[in-house]
Amino acid sequence: MIVAGFGFRAGAPLESLRAALRLAQRGHPSVTHLATVTDKLSGLSPLGQALDLPVLAISPEALSSVATPPRSVASLAAYASGSVAEASALCAAGRGARLLGPRHVSPDRMATCAIAEGPQS
Repeated sequence: MIVAGFGFRAGAPLESLRAALRLAQRGHPSVTHLATVTDKLSGLSPLGQALDLPVLAISPEALSSVATPPRSVASLAAYASGSVAEASALCAAGRGARLLGPRHVSPDRMATCAIAEGPQS
């Protein structure tokens, strides 16, 4: 399973999500799933529909249990997680998952994306 995890600001347009994914995807296997925190699911669903990929919702409690390299002040305040994108990707990819690289930020800074690979890919 190759999961693209997303964090994004309220009202982030579809193109911001696409841009973050394009940057994160470079040089990595094709994504099989998208993921984000539960309360942002409706914002990510249009990308899932456009790409014909399942979108997974990750609970805030699950996010807070995953250590991430970056420490976003906004993510820490809202979700007790250093990075919604990276924590979502890791949670969705399953136990033993690993990040394939750092998170990437869309050029307009509205969205972030990180790619994780699960052990059964």
